[in-house]
Amino acid sequence: MILNLNKPIGWTSFDVCKKIKSITKEPKVGHGGTLDPFASGVLIVGTGSDTKALDIFSNKNKSYRASIALGVLTNTLDIDGKLIMQKNVPKLYKEKIKSVLSSFIGEYDQIPPMFSAKKVNGKKLYEYARKNITLQREPVKVKIHSILLESYSKNKISFSVTCSKGTYIRVLGKEIAEKLGTVGHLDRLIRTMVGEHNIKDSQSIKTFEKSWKSFTQARK
Repeated sequence: MILNLNKPIGWTSFDVCKKIKSITKEPKVGHGGTLDPFASGVLIVGTGSDTKALDIFSNKNKSYRASIALGVLTNTLDIDGKLIMQKNVPKLYKEKIKSVLSSFIGEYDQIPPMFSAKKVNGKKLYEYARKNITLQREPVKVKIHSILLESYSKNKISFSVTCSKGTYIRVLGKEIAEKLGTVGHLDRLIRTMVGEHNIKDSQSIKTFEKSWKSFTQARK
């Protein structure tokens, strides 16, 4: 079974898999691409023998809507992190913001953040980061297919982006802020699409649980 679920804010991707495992009693449950706890949106979950197909979803292009809180940098590059730097925000102009966003279109080398599940020497980077250890990370080639400005105010920019697998939107947000002459972190992230799977078709975990109970009762 392949599920298109809308991951709630505050849950890890593992939390979602654990919940689906408890609902379905399937011993094997996995997901096709991690979403950070502060993020919500499309999480593809597979159960049983369908977990073998999850790599297909991990490799698909993904789309997001995000907003950057400018002038404040956190250690995790998102709203859950600790404040590590503040900087004045220059006056923003629509054309300037659009120019900065469009400068990311195409392939570029992105350095994975320390607070990530990427493994180095058999350990996840966030395990080092939690001990205040910073490692040299190899840049990863990613591709931004499209990026559009949705709105902006004095200290905030909202945008939508479609990108290749392995792209860290938290890092992209930090880099956008730097190109605008300040610092920033993501205070909102919604994954709206994984391949052809759209958030419009995503089920909440509660909805799935109700339908699963109805399904199992009907089979008795």
